[in-house]
Formats: sequence, C-alpha cells, structure tokens
Amino acid sequence: MSANKQTIAQYMEGFRNTNHAQILDCLTDDVVWVMPGAYHHEGKDAFDAEIENPNFKGRPQLKIFRMTEENDVVIVEGAVTCSFINDDILDAVFCDVFEMRNAKIQKLTSYIMQIAINKS
Repeated sequence: MSANKQTIAQYMEGFRNTNHAQILDCLTDDVVWVMPGAYHHEGKDAFDAEIENPNFKGRPQLKIFRMTEENDVVIVEGAVTCSFINDDILDAVFCDVFEMRNAKIQKLTSYIMQIAINKS
C-alpha cells in the first residue's frame, strides 16, 4: 500500500473511532475540506470542529469499497451509516477525493448521496 493510501486508511480509522488526534495527524496545516453546496472549511481548527458534527451522535460506521490513486490524488468510494441526535439513522454512499502533499491530506472534496433516513 502506498504512503498516501496508508494515510487515508489511518484517517478513516480515526473517524471510525472519533479519534481527533489521529485524524488531524493525517492533515497538512493548510488543509481544505469542501462538500460542494454544504460547506468549505480551511485549516485544522475548522476541520476539527466538523469531526463531531452536532447534528449526529455516536460513531459512524464506514465501509470502503474502493481506493484508487493516481499521482497525489486518492479517490475513496464507500458507505456511511450514522445516527442523528433525534435517533434517526442516515444511510449514505460517498466519494471522497483526497489531494495529497507529502503523504498528508491537503484538500478533501466530499460528495455524499443519501440512500435513506430510517425513522426511529
């Protein structure tokens, strides 16, 4: 596994465990996180604040279907299940595009498509 893919694996594991330090260690200081139409965060502090979004509770369940790398770009396709604070469950698929610098995440563009919200 390449150094870039190892970083992404560490990053994903950090999200599975809500481990802020592990996630932040995978990022450059000038990291940018964009979800088109939803948000644009710049810097580690802004990124850190989004790790535990106040609309959700508990730890997300992440499944990775495929990781593809070319040059310093890693694309990850997967699925996520997580609980809203009102106990509804979000099931979604995602495609994350990671732009890497020196085996660290410099920019993340997240595309997510909701499959269902299961009412509690």
